[in-house]
Amino acid sequence: MPPTLKNLCFISLLVAAVFQPVFAHEHHDELTEEEANAPTDAILWIHIFLQTVVWGILFPIGMVLGITRSRWHVPLQSTGFLLTIGGYILGHSHKGRQFLPSAHGKFASILFVPIAAQLLLGIYLKLHIHEKTLRPWAVRAHGVLGKAWPILGWVQMLFGALAYRSYCRGDNLGQCLAHYIMGSGFIAYATIMAIILLVGEAWVRRSGRSLEWWDSWVIMLWGIGELFSIFITASYSNLLHLEVNTFTEHRGSIWSVKDMQHTILGVLWWAGGLLGIFLSRNNQRNVIPGIIIILTGWAMSDHAQALMISTKVHATFGYTLMLAGFTRIIEVCFFVPKYSPEVDDDSTSDHTLAERSPRLPPTTDVSSSESAKAAASRSFRHLPPFLLVAAGLLFMSATDEELDFVHDNQMDHVTYILIMFSIAFFMYTFIVFLLHLYSTTGRNASQDPPVQGGIELTSTNIRAKWYARVPNPEREASQRPLHVLGDDEE
Repeated sequence: MPPTLKNLCFISLLVAAVFQPVFAHEHHDELTEEEANAPTDAILWIHIFLQTVVWGILFPIGMVLGITRSRWHVPLQSTGFLLTIGGYILGHSHKGRQFLPSAHGKFASILFVPIAAQLLLGIYLKLHIHEKTLRPWAVRAHGVLGKAWPILGWVQMLFGALAYRSYCRGDNLGQCLAHYIMGSGFIAYATIMAIILLVGEAWVRRSGRSLEWWDSWVIMLWGIGELFSIFITASYSNLLHLEVNTFTEHRGSIWSVKDMQHTILGVLWWAGGLLGIFLSRNNQRNVIPGIIIILTGWAMSDHAQALMISTKVHATFGYTLMLAGFTRIIEVCFFVPKYSPEVDDDSTSDHTLAERSPRLPPTTDVSSSESAKAAASRSFRHLPPFLLVAAGLLFMSATDEELDFVHDNQMDHVTYILIMFSIAFFMYTFIVFLLHLYSTTGRNASQDPPVQGGIELTSTNIRAKWYARVPNPEREASQRPLHVLGDDEE
């Protein structure tokens, strides 16, 4: 038997032996009051902390390092896989408080399918065989599966939080799905916007479509899905006891004020998205996506709720969404990027943060006013994605069960909202850090500094804080003063 195959068999047997007692762990369909109210033991706390760090931090960093072909990708992801196995075992070994069967436990078992697939693909790629037949397809599959890792981790962490608090059961499931899916959608939208605005200029240029063209398609399809779900719900309302629409929460044949509001939002997104697609033809930018965001925020800000704290949180969510729409319109109208069709890299990108040190004089080919406007544009572009992240978190935190818990613990809406904005700051910091990592590691890393006394010359005219700019010899040559023979002798 070949050594590689022998090692794989040994690893498989070891994993089976380790997980045999884990799979034997049983969940109870009913809990006694003592089991449900028992304190959380240290093993469960370690499980929560470990899996949060692995799936929320290590795996996204490893994904970025894999995209940039960094040599740290394999060690980091291997460490993450080992810690995941340890965390899974801890999650089934804790004492103290017990839990009913939940989506968190079921999804944890499902996650072993992509984990095993990713491990096998990684090992296969390391063998460097079938270079011109199977390997190219394995590379694509490994990349697609790896890019799904942050989404899988986000879903599982949400399931874990809901399982710990015993939320979203029974009649509360429909509302939970509405808030968590929509809030996660805002955060995903903000992440994509940050990627495109900060490091995606070359991709936007190659696609031949403006950013608003893609936005409008997403909005229109979301609106169509909204209306379709309403139709399905209305057709089968007598057969379904549980709401199947993830956003409208409409039940039965009686339409409330909230039902009508949510339904017209679907029409708004469909109609506005269609207009945005038409106005975005020929690579034109437009303000329709920003207007739709503003109208959605206004509708949510005036959404009456049963509790005062719920009304306040929904209002703040709406105002934050409106502000995100306003900043998006300002970005489109006053901070339009200058695309250079003849250049297909980012060496002269208007999206490069901190393009030039403020201590250095401006170049002769860029006026001071244009330089100031470019600096303002680079700073302003962070506002729309950050506000969308904050809005998504506020909407996810505005379910009845969460706000009932906050209200029972005597916390006011100001403290609660500030907690959500603090989490938004942390989350957006991590998003920007991942973009920075993408721009400074692996194949995107800058050249190593020259050895002292070496013959390599370096340029001191450009100091890249965000990512290493591609050297432009023609520009640097035009900035160097001409040397006239005989000047040194005078």
